[in-house]
Amino acid sequence: MTGLASPPLHKAAPAAGTTPGTPQAPPRPRRTALLPTAALVLGALYCLLPVAWVVVAATKPDDELFSTFTFLPGGGLADNVTDLTAYRDGIYWRWMLNSVFYAGLGAVLSTVVSALAGYALAIYRFRGREAFFNVMLTGVLMPPVILAIPQYLLMAEVDLTDSYASVLLPLILSPYGVYLGRIYAEAAIPMELVEAGRMDGAGEWRIFRRIAVPMMAPGLVTIFLFQFVAIWNNFLLPFIMLGDDEKFPMTVGLFTLLKQGASQPSLYTLVITGALLAVAPLIALFLVIQRFWSLDLLSGAVKS
Repeated sequence: MTGLASPPLHKAAPAAGTTPGTPQAPPRPRRTALLPTAALVLGALYCLLPVAWVVVAATKPDDELFSTFTFLPGGGLADNVTDLTAYRDGIYWRWMLNSVFYAGLGAVLSTVVSALAGYALAIYRFRGREAFFNVMLTGVLMPPVILAIPQYLLMAEVDLTDSYASVLLPLILSPYGVYLGRIYAEAAIPMELVEAGRMDGAGEWRIFRRIAVPMMAPGLVTIFLFQFVAIWNNFLLPFIMLGDDEKFPMTVGLFTLLKQGASQPSLYTLVITGALLAVAPLIALFLVIQRFWSLDLLSGAVKS
């Protein structure tokens, strides 16, 4: 019997840069970049160790705060929260509400102003546009401590010091927010869509609301988050502007407790517990709005 001939075997093509017939070495395992990894680990430890200390210290009662091992947890967290709530009829929670008010309303207003200014600087062409934008950017380079005293003097001239408006008004205009608004508007809004809206008879305000805002949404969420965190952590401006402790935000209120702790060491526990609770709204905010960070939203809808 004659069997069927088996098909010829085809050899794999030699790798690029090698000659046929040369034995190939096994692929080398990918080496981990040890130095960058070690730098990142050290950076993470540097940032997380203070947070870990606050979490552990907030669980200790007064007599264990400075007498036990630093990272040895205690069992007094619930009592510390109760004492903090009872301090001056719960003024801590008034400070918390004030911080939510300042940060929430201030971030919303600042995001609206940044969106309008960034859209106008990105879409419209007018004389002095770049000069105005460059002057605006100089505000990013100025530390807040330089502007705090002039802002206080301006508020004093119009008799707005020691009021909620004295903290909110200087925070509405954010140079960095305007910068992000312009950069994101230029990248996310094709001029073809704007021109199409104008040809369909839509006004400029309607184009901004119906076309620009949805396409700028991820950037606006980022601006809102940055502003909320910045206002939440702001200390110098409300410290200078406010005199009534009923209007203090969290940062200034905890600072006053810390100053009193020099004569009443029991207040240190309340300060640490309050600092731990002050982080909770920021964590909740990150968890809530991270779903809105969808990058490249509507990208590719129009190709130039």
